[in-house]
Amino acid sequence: MWEYTDKVRDHFLNPRNVGIIDDADGVGEVGSIACGDALTFYFKLDENGKIKDATFQTFGCASAIASSSALTEMVKGLTLEEARNITNDDIAEYLGGLPKEKMHCSVMGRDALEKAISCHLGEPEKKIEGEVVCECFGVTNVEIERVVRENHLSAIEDVTDYVKAGGGCGNCHDSIQEIIDAVLGKEPPVRKKEPVLTNLQKIKLIEESIEREINPNLKKDAGSLELIDVDGNRVLVRMGGSCASCVKSPITLKHYVESKLRELVSPELIVEEVS
Repeated sequence: MWEYTDKVRDHFLNPRNVGIIDDADGVGEVGSIACGDALTFYFKLDENGKIKDATFQTFGCASAIASSSALTEMVKGLTLEEARNITNDDIAEYLGGLPKEKMHCSVMGRDALEKAISCHLGEPEKKIEGEVVCECFGVTNVEIERVVRENHLSAIEDVTDYVKAGGGCGNCHDSIQEIIDAVLGKEPPVRKKEPVLTNLQKIKLIEESIEREINPNLKKDAGSLELIDVDGNRVLVRMGGSCASCVKSPITLKHYVESKLRELVSPELIVEEVS
C-alpha cells in the first residue's frame, strides 16, 4: 500500500477542476490508456495573458489524478512563461510529496502542461527525439537522460519510477545504466567478453534452458515450447498447448522466451515462431 500525504488523498478524493474547456486556449495530451495513464490538460487565458482557468481529464491511479488536480490549481494566475517553469518536482512538492514509485505521475503533468502551452503558441509538435531504449513503454534515450539530469537519479529503479522505462521485460536495463553513468560522468564498467560457443554447445544450452527454465513456467498456464531448429543466432520454436492459440503469444515469445534465452545463452539470439 502506498503512503500518501493528506494533500494527495484530498486531491484524489476531491479533485479540483475536472472537465473540458470547450474554447480552451491550450490543450495538451500525454500518455495512453494502453500504458495505464493518460492525461488531457486544458487552460484558458484572461485579457492580460494569464491563466484564468485550467481543467483536466485523467485516466490513472490516485497519484495521477492528484497530480493533475494540483497542477490546475498551481497554474492559475500565472503567465505562460511562469507556468512553463513548473517542474515535476514542484508538483510533487505542492502535494507534500509522492511515493517514489509514483513520480512518473508528476512528470506526466509537467509534460501535459508543456504540450498545452506549445499548442497555444502554435509551436510544431515535437518529434520523438533520440532512439527508443525501452520498447515496452516507448521511452527514448533523450527522455531518460532528461529525467536523470533534472531529478539527479542514480539507479535504474529510479528511472522506472519517473518514466516507467525498465519496468517491463528488463532488456533495456544495461542501456539505462549506460545513460545514467554518462550523465553522472562515471566510467562505464569493463564488460567481460562472452565465451564463444560452438553451434553444438549453443543448441545444448538452448535445449537445457527451455526444459529447465522456460517450459516449467509456461506449463503453469497449460502452455509449452518446442525447439525446432537453430540457424546461427536464429532460434526457431513452436508454441504448444494454450500458448498456440493465445493472442498474447507473440508478447510471451519476445518479452519472456527471447529475453530468457538471451540471458542464459547469448544476448545475440533472436527467437522466431514457426507453424
